[in-house]
Amino acid sequence: MAEITLLDGGMGQELIHRSGDAPTPLWATRVMMDHPGLVRQIHEDYFRAGATVATANTYAIHHDRLQKFGLDHRFRDLHRQALSEAQAARDAHGSGRIAGSLGPLVASYRPEVFPHHAEAVARYAEVARLLAPGVDLLIAETVASLDHARAVLEGARVAYRPVWLSVTVDDLDGSRLRSGEAAADLEPILAANGVQAVLANCSAPEAMAAALRVFAGFGLPFGAYANGFRQITRDFLKDDPTVDALAARPEMTPALYADFAAIWAGMGATIIGGCCETTPAHIAAVAQRLRDEGYRLS
Repeated sequence: MAEITLLDGGMGQELIHRSGDAPTPLWATRVMMDHPGLVRQIHEDYFRAGATVATANTYAIHHDRLQKFGLDHRFRDLHRQALSEAQAARDAHGSGRIAGSLGPLVASYRPEVFPHHAEAVARYAEVARLLAPGVDLLIAETVASLDHARAVLEGARVAYRPVWLSVTVDDLDGSRLRSGEAAADLEPILAANGVQAVLANCSAPEAMAAALRVFAGFGLPFGAYANGFRQITRDFLKDDPTVDALAARPEMTPALYADFAAIWAGMGATIIGGCCETTPAHIAAVAQRLRDEGYRLS
C-alpha cells in the first residue's frame, strides 16, 4: 500500500476568515498577535481532518515585514508563539509532525525584489536557528526563482533538520517558476543542498501536473499543495499588499480539490496538502479520497 504524507491546508486565509478582522499587510502574523489560540484551533482542525503534518505559522515572520510596523522587537516571540501553538495542537492530537515554514523575504510571488544572496542567506539562517529546536523539518515555501532556492537552502543548513523545497510555479505553465525559469533547473540546486523532497505550492491546481512531471525525474519524494485563488492579481503584486486583493474560486470545492489530489497521487506524488483558500474541509475530502483509493496516510 502506497504511503502519502498529508499536509495541512491554508493558514493565513483561514485566520482572516475566522477572525473577521480586516486584512492587513502583516496578514497571518497580525491575526496571530490579536487572537492568541486561534492558530492552535486551526492546526487542531487540520489534524482532525486527517493531516499528518502541521506547518507552523511562521511564513511571514520576517524582519523586513515587522520593521514597517514597529514590531521587529516581537520577532523571536512571534516565532516562539507560532511553534507553541503548533506543538499544543500536535500534543492534543497525540501524533503528527511539525514543519517550520520559511516564507519569502520581502514579498510573495515577486522574485524581482528578493534580496542579494548573502543578505538572504543570513536572514534565513536566523529564522532556521529559531525554528530548529521545535520542528521535525523545514519547508521553504513559495520559492519563486532559482536564486531564491539557492539562498533559502543555504540558510536552512544551520538548522540540521530535513529540508523540503516548495516552489510556486506559473499558473499557465507549471514547468516554469514564477520567475520564468525552468523548474528542471532546480535539480542541481537540490542535489547540492541535500534537499529531501521537492514540491510545488501556492499555484493553480491545474498547473501542478506539469510541475510534478518535472519533479518525477529528480529522484526525490515530490508533491503539491495548490491554492484556491482565481488569479494572482496585479494589485497583490504591489508593495505592502493585503489579501483582499485576491479572490477565492467558488468552484474549488473540497470534492473538486480532492479530484486534483487523486491525480497527483496517481502521478507518484507522496506529499499532498493545500495552500491558500483551502480549508479543513478540503483536507478532509483529500484524506477520504486517498484512503478510498488505497493509500495510507503517514
